[in-house]
Amino acid sequence: MRLRRAAELAPAAAVESNPDWARHASATVEVPEASVADVEWADLILFGTPTRFGLPAAQLKQFIDTTGGLWAEGKLVNKVVSSFTSTSACHGGQESTLLALNNTFYHWGSIIVPPGFADPVQLDPANGNPYGASSISDNNPDNVAEANLAAVEFQARRAVETAAALLRGLTTTA
Repeated sequence: MRLRRAAELAPAAAVESNPDWARHASATVEVPEASVADVEWADLILFGTPTRFGLPAAQLKQFIDTTGGLWAEGKLVNKVVSSFTSTSACHGGQESTLLALNNTFYHWGSIIVPPGFADPVQLDPANGNPYGASSISDNNPDNVAEANLAAVEFQARRAVETAAALLRGLTTTA
């Protein structure tokens, strides 16, 4: 397993002008930046992003745009992918953000594994939608409910199980 983050695109002054952003940047400075090699290595990729006007954050989108070479070589076909998001307010674009990410995965030829409503944890309206887990922060970066964490855990477990089953199937038929 590898934990990676997208490179920050904003100027340092912009990050430092927002105490929560600066705290997050400081807390994640030891997390390596994602690379195209990480994407090629992975059999399963879980993408998390805050929502920006109903779209993935620019940092993640810019990183995804660097995967064109892998896509052109067919190296993203059959990768299992799943995504989750957060917004500051209810109806803040959770579904459109996840659907926008999925558009990339369709082009990649990847296998999208959403949580659906396959577990009771997804029936809690605070946990998102069938496309992916999401949370509402109310502009408080520490505001992640235990139920939200349970929804992400279910989604991740479902994606891991799907990737493992696919890999077993591909290995036995090859």
